Amino acid sequence: MVQLYNLHPFGSQRVVPCTREPAQFCCGRDVLFVASAAASCRVEVFAVRDQGRCEPLGSFATLGPVLRMAYGQAGDYLVTIEEKSKVTFLRAYVNWRCMSAGSSRVCVRMVGHKMEESYSETLREQMSVVEMPLSDPPLCFSCCPVNGDLLVGCKNKLVMFCLKYRIINQNLTVLDFERSLILHIGNFIPADVAFCARHIAITTDLDVLILKLVQQSAESTEQCAHRGGTLEKPVDGGPSTHTSQLELDEFIICHKPVELLGEESKLCEIPITLESMELPTEDTERFQVQYLLFRHFTPDQSPFGFCEETVLHSVQLLPVYQTAHEETENKRELLSLFCFFSLPHVGYLYSVGKSVELISTYQYSERSEQAVLTPQFLHVVTSENLQCFTVRCSAAAARDEDPYIDTTVKACPPVALDVCTLRMQLFIGPRAICHFKSHIILLTKADTEDITERRKPTRRMLSRKADSIKSRTNSESEPGWNLYIINTVSTIQLYREMVDYSRTYENVKTESCIHLLSEAHLLVRAAIMDPDFLKSDEKEELLRAFRESCAFLGDCYSRFDTKDYHLALPYYRMSGLSVTEVLKRLVSEGDEIQTYERGLMFYLTHSLNEDLNEELSKESANTVLQIFYLADPEQLPHILCSPCMRNLCPLTAVKYLQKVERIMPSVVLTLTKAFMALKMGDLVMYEHEMDSYKETVLACGFIGQPKLLKQHKEGIVTPTEFAIYLKEMQPGLLVAAMVALHENSKIELEEADTFFKMLCSNSANTMPQLLVDFWEALLVVCSQEEILQELLLRVISQYVWRISKKQLPESKPLKTTEDLINSCNHFELIFPWVTTIMSVGPPPGKDYREDISKLQSLLCSQSINIASALPVLEPLMEAGSVGLTIRVLCSTRLGKYEEAIDQLLRSCPAAAVLYAQHELKGDSRAVWWNKLLPELCKRARLNRNDCPDLISSLKETLSVVAMELELRDFLSLLPEDGTAAFFLPHLLHCSQRKLPT
Repeated sequence: MVQLYNLHPFGSQRVVPCTREPAQFCCGRDVLFVASAAASCRVEVFAVRDQGRCEPLGSFATLGPVLRMAYGQAGDYLVTIEEKSKVTFLRAYVNWRCMSAGSSRVCVRMVGHKMEESYSETLREQMSVVEMPLSDPPLCFSCCPVNGDLLVGCKNKLVMFCLKYRIINQNLTVLDFERSLILHIGNFIPADVAFCARHIAITTDLDVLILKLVQQSAESTEQCAHRGGTLEKPVDGGPSTHTSQLELDEFIICHKPVELLGEESKLCEIPITLESMELPTEDTERFQVQYLLFRHFTPDQSPFGFCEETVLHSVQLLPVYQTAHEETENKRELLSLFCFFSLPHVGYLYSVGKSVELISTYQYSERSEQAVLTPQFLHVVTSENLQCFTVRCSAAAARDEDPYIDTTVKACPPVALDVCTLRMQLFIGPRAICHFKSHIILLTKADTEDITERRKPTRRMLSRKADSIKSRTNSESEPGWNLYIINTVSTIQLYREMVDYSRTYENVKTESCIHLLSEAHLLVRAAIMDPDFLKSDEKEELLRAFRESCAFLGDCYSRFDTKDYHLALPYYRMSGLSVTEVLKRLVSEGDEIQTYERGLMFYLTHSLNEDLNEELSKESANTVLQIFYLADPEQLPHILCSPCMRNLCPLTAVKYLQKVERIMPSVVLTLTKAFMALKMGDLVMYEHEMDSYKETVLACGFIGQPKLLKQHKEGIVTPTEFAIYLKEMQPGLLVAAMVALHENSKIELEEADTFFKMLCSNSANTMPQLLVDFWEALLVVCSQEEILQELLLRVISQYVWRISKKQLPESKPLKTTEDLINSCNHFELIFPWVTTIMSVGPPPGKDYREDISKLQSLLCSQSINIASALPVLEPLMEAGSVGLTIRVLCSTRLGKYEEAIDQLLRSCPAAAVLYAQHELKGDSRAVWWNKLLPELCKRARLNRNDCPDLISSLKETLSVVAMELELRDFLSLLPEDGTAAFFLPHLLHCSQRKLPT
């Protein structure tokens, strides 16, 4: 793996026209602040224009020499630590831009003091200096780039100032700060601090502690109040990582290196207590501390430096925002957060957003002075170089944005990709660095002995622009310091250079080629994730570069034999290239000895097996055919069934299939040959292939390749020529195959509906008989209760519709009622009383008799949920004898036996006793004497001798009741006005039952 790519991320450089030697400097949105050294006590402000041109905006005086300075992007303010008479002051410079308009008025005010309106009106046209007094000297500070809050580090504590916008009147809003929170940290003196989105990173010489302020619930607030406000206490029993001042004065204590991540970082034994400075109100936010990371280093014993020189530096929290879209153009939503800190020879980059993990470790070739992290690069100042390293922030952020990015649809280079050095640019005496937008500001201070060397032409730095505005007549500029503003090249330009450079490794170092193209891809991805991307002039060009980089990576994973060959598929998909375009990139015409790697085969297999709307030309389809025959012949049957391959030459396909069949015969291959025979119109060959296996084997063979029967076009399932032919010649095989597909989760019920309707050219409201045959066949094998009930309702609905509308099926059903009763548990033998009812009324039409018997057979079974079927059966409820059987069957299934008997006695008394003998059993036996016998007696009395069926039914009923009841109970049921001679035989029979015993 190549570790140093000598690329050119640094473009032109210009000299910042400072009048005095810089001591501190920092960058704003479009400005550069430079605090001068020595006793001049001034800050010069420069506007940064295109290509790094600097124009002086003005300057303002400070209270004393500036020890530290930083710019608050949210709020557009400058904050400094200044020293006067050995006392340090913390000051914020607000509304400083008014000085560029010629105003020299300055007002000084104290944090927390109420501003009078008359006094505040003057703030509109003058710079304000906000004094922030502290009980302890400020040591370091950091401005939150998200909300502008300020965090100040003092001995054993951190003080947070919230940025406020004071509304003085309708036309005036004044920027102010409010001391809101103090974090008391036991025995901890911060050397540097970083603050972003309530995340805090603190460093001492050898320790790093990363915390997060989490909003506290009311319940936890009460618990903390009982504990006296200490949110985290030291863990007892372990050795402290911090020593007393006495130990530090008398001894050098070297602890072992420690790294604690996440919850484990609480074990660092650094107690933190929160003290809120705000007056308690309902809106006051209360926080608790969440430990994210603790790391302790030991003094560097490497040959590069000595023990006392090992000090951490350059701690930084870098936010990465959600990718901007047109509808959210003005909203910046924090996506990921990264923390960087560095030792003299090693830098560490952690992700501390959704998870805490070490992403990258950076080894420097020389001792580092300072480093600055950007979403695209890490820039490091060493003793003689400005070094540029790649970073993995965009790779990590992409996975935070989409956790499922590493799929067959999308991909991103891994977070663990090796870091590399893009450039090591020689400078004389680099000391400090800062960065904003596409500019790097570099301070160099050459030692006396370096000045002569610096003037030699053999050690030139980056070429300076001819229009450099630095005055060479200034004697103060000669003694060895310079402040440079280096313009980094555009993303597109560096991307192009990376792509061109990758070609040098194409044939010699595969991994290096992929690595460099991955770097180019991440470079463009980081630019696209920038919040200002939508407003960028390079927007369209960046999007094109992104797709192009995906195509290049797809080429690599297709051409090279790598373990990650499967990535060819998602990268090609992200590139937007069609299969035809990919083939043109990879396949050489007329090259008979070309080999096809796994990546290409993986891409083609998945692309052609999915339902794409792309149709390959005849030439491209035949090229694919040849590729698979040579590289993966087993996949040939599946590839030939792809919708993309509609234009292939079937004769060529058959020749290839015949060669493959000699080696690896299969049912799918035979079916594919039959499919090709149909395309050629060779019915003899078709019949020969289809006769090779039994019909049941052929039906199961379609499971191996459903596209032989169905394909998707614009998201809609459509039948193939094979399915159309089977519908005419072998409908039974087609239905069996579709049932097999459904049972193997290859097709859904709704898809099958669409398939059969398109196959039979039926309207949306008409169900083809072949679809009903499919439902009936599916009932035989279906085991899922939910699908079963859906199928039962569908077939019943279709039977009812045909019977009520007197609609004939367009084709002969594949199975009769008898066939279904013999093969399916959900169709039962029709009850004798149902047959009796049907024989009494006028016979139904011969054409509808099959549907009626199927419907009655289903209702005779226990499978259907009658309550849900009632609305479907409603159209037939009054349809003569058919309606009577349906009504009685439904009442019976619902347990309404008395209602069923009433219906039979009114319409078909001859079936009443048959019904009772079949249905009135067990717990419903009492209906015989409580309901049926009294009703028959009542109806016989009313009809006298005009209804022999009633008399016959009454006699049958008396015989059954006489066998079931005791004589006394039997007598109590007989009518008082009855004829004794009619009932006497049954009374004798009832009384004689007891005699033998």
